[in-house]
Amino acid sequence: MKVLICNAGSTSLKFKLYDMPGENILAVSRIERVGSKDDATFYFSNNLNHLEVRKDKLAIPDYLSGIRLFIEYLTTGPTAAIADISEVERVGFKATLSKGYFGVHEITDDVLKGMRDWIWLARLHNTAYLDTIDAMRRLLPDAIFVGAFETALHRDIPLERKLFGLPYEWYEKYGVQRLGYHSASHGYIADVLSRKQREYKAISCHLGGSCSLCALENGKSVNTSFGMSLQTGILHANRVGNMDGDLFLFLRSEGLSEEEIIEGMYSKGGLYGISGVSNDLRYIGEAANQGNKRAMLAIDMFVESIIHYIGAFYLNLNGLDYLVFTGGIGENSALIRSLVCEKLKIIGVEIDNELNKSPGETGIISAPGSKVTVMAIPTDEELGIARRTYEYVRS
Repeated sequence: MKVLICNAGSTSLKFKLYDMPGENILAVSRIERVGSKDDATFYFSNNLNHLEVRKDKLAIPDYLSGIRLFIEYLTTGPTAAIADISEVERVGFKATLSKGYFGVHEITDDVLKGMRDWIWLARLHNTAYLDTIDAMRRLLPDAIFVGAFETALHRDIPLERKLFGLPYEWYEKYGVQRLGYHSASHGYIADVLSRKQREYKAISCHLGGSCSLCALENGKSVNTSFGMSLQTGILHANRVGNMDGDLFLFLRSEGLSEEEIIEGMYSKGGLYGISGVSNDLRYIGEAANQGNKRAMLAIDMFVESIIHYIGAFYLNLNGLDYLVFTGGIGENSALIRSLVCEKLKIIGVEIDNELNKSPGETGIISAPGSKVTVMAIPTDEELGIARRTYEYVRS
């Protein structure tokens, strides 16, 4: 079965075409700066004949134009990986959330309505997927569309860990609860660990532009650092993470506009807001090495926010077998892994400094005597979504 995976951002499109169940990648494509009239970029790779195409300074005014360009290279000329787009039987999306639909679902009109109903919780993400799905429906009318929602892995978290201290009726009437996200990433880590052993306790640390931790027991999420929205949890690249709810009212009383506060929370906060340098940890690290105290503070706050949840999840799990770092920072920052693990010696975590600098094929960076196996594993969200899309059974 040909399964196409689509990851839509506010100005980007990413595609991978799989031949399932063999998990063979047939083609890969990336489009950046969707919406540009003269500065969009396009990349396409046929994994069968290894032909690649790179183009820049393109006019790709909308998602429909970008998808059409991808399909053109996918189905025609020397880059063609399939003869006709009708060969694609299923399209899987790393969709964010939909009211009332928290797992893996066929994307019906009701599911789309749920995405619109809760659009305020993830406006950029849901808007991108709604526009992309609408465009792809026109171009692949016979394919089954499946949403592997970013809330999927967390739907069975116990209620005592999901609810906020708010009137219970708000949960019943409005669905107010801890939803959790990054299911594609944490779910892939769960797949990797489940293939090693059936029973285990693990904490997955997805650290990147958006960050979250997930407590995993035997492949299932039992707690998450995210709340109902993407604004919560640990420090993010630009987002504040956890914040006192009354700060919004306080800052309004101090004269800040609603727009200024939202900007501070969503785009001028996080690592960027604290460091004043960048939202990229590499540049923050360089500034810290040069003595920039705010850069040092940003790193310290980031590490402390991670440790906070590891401690809580360690107790939720009643122990720990695996501590996994993934995502752009988790996979690549030996500094953050070292600083985090240094604070975890109390629970028996010991890392090998040389392995931490350059993780081998196994991804293991813990020392032989460590009570917890520490790993750095590159996430593969698209493969995880391809598996869920392929496994989906229509009701």
